[in-house]
Amino acid sequence: MKKFEDFNLKEVTRQLIAANSFKEPTPIQEEIIPPALKGKDLIGLSATGSGKTHAYLIPICEKLNPSEDRVQAVVTAPTRELARQIYENAKVMSLINPDIRIGLYVGGEDRDRDIEALKRNQPHVAIGTPGRIKDLFLNAGVLRIDNADLLVVDEADMTLEFGFLDEIDAFAGRMREDLQMLAFSATMPDQLKPFIRKYMHHPLTKQIGEKVRFNPDITHVLVPCYHHTFAEVIESILPGFNPFVCLIFANTRKEAGEIAEQLRKDGMDVTEMHGDLTSRKRKQSMKEIADARHTYVVCTDIAARGIDIGEVSHVISCGFPEDLEYYVHRAGRTGRAGSTGTCYALYHEEDDAAIRSLKNRGIRFEHRRYRKEGWQDLRPYGQKYRRQEDDELDKKITMAYNNKKNTKVKPGYKKKRKQEIERIYRRKKRDLIRSKIAEEKKAMYRERARQERENQK
Repeated sequence: MKKFEDFNLKEVTRQLIAANSFKEPTPIQEEIIPPALKGKDLIGLSATGSGKTHAYLIPICEKLNPSEDRVQAVVTAPTRELARQIYENAKVMSLINPDIRIGLYVGGEDRDRDIEALKRNQPHVAIGTPGRIKDLFLNAGVLRIDNADLLVVDEADMTLEFGFLDEIDAFAGRMREDLQMLAFSATMPDQLKPFIRKYMHHPLTKQIGEKVRFNPDITHVLVPCYHHTFAEVIESILPGFNPFVCLIFANTRKEAGEIAEQLRKDGMDVTEMHGDLTSRKRKQSMKEIADARHTYVVCTDIAARGIDIGEVSHVISCGFPEDLEYYVHRAGRTGRAGSTGTCYALYHEEDDAAIRSLKNRGIRFEHRRYRKEGWQDLRPYGQKYRRQEDDELDKKITMAYNNKKNTKVKPGYKKKRKQEIERIYRRKKRDLIRSKIAEEKKAMYRERARQERENQK
């Protein structure tokens, strides 16, 4: 394990570290800081809370020259809330050395005031959302980032999810040829790779795995969907709990939009947060979420990282994500600060492998469904059980083996016994087919009734 002393940092950088009470670098800082100081392009893959903000703020602080009146580093974040968090961390540099200027540029702030301030002085570090930085650079022409030495794209996968990568592309193409670029992300979607190839020169990838711990204060409840949609099951279980705020996770943007639309049609108090929203709608949703105006928030895993809600009481997972670490993160949005929480995992038959994998990793699922009379416990997931019909079948077969009218064995008794057992199985098969037909008819009638209700609305 390296120490900060091993990096041979300047006094101002050592003071930044001391001001944050850092004792030793986190794994992502240990991997990123040395090559970043050498000017390498880097991709840092790590989860939120791993210390990645200072993995790039420390090299920025080390490279700054306060005597040069120009923008030397640019940091982008996909939401104004995340940009402000980075700004608050970076502002410590100004407290240590008042000659260092840190600027924050995000939507929702007074644009004219930003323009007037930038006409007087340029920041040494410009932190902001891609849209506002692009506007001040390309449209207003007052934020001169074209000669910056370093560009940091934080939360790159979320930037892609929210559709802001095009805005970064617009101004990154106007920056210097030898620009050093650092990109930080929790995941590396394929759609992000063309941007990486376009702007980064032989980047080093540093990935820090994170072992997510299961919170024992969270109750995990498996809820079967059978032939119903996620929206239908969500509506059916709502009488079974009373959430303060409930996050509803979908696996794709399209699915999130469809679930939110259906719930809203049925009169639910819901908002949504995912990458298919327009910029205006996304800002409106962020404000509504921050003001706790809605009980239910439908979101995707990546978009949810930009949602800062401390009072989530329940989580609903609509199926399971491909990367099961995301399921643990979904559940982990509740049960924080020592409080208890519940995660309802809605599943279909195709989710069997994911459920078994999570069980093997230590998650204990309750298996329940909700009916008018309340919650009903189902048999433990995956546990086989014998139905009464199976016991009756065994009895009949046993009788066929042991049924002897006299003690003397007659010729051909084995053949007759085999024929009797075959008759029992054929009877059983007919009963199963009839039962299956009856179930399908019930499902058809339910679906027809649901469509009629939809048409009446």
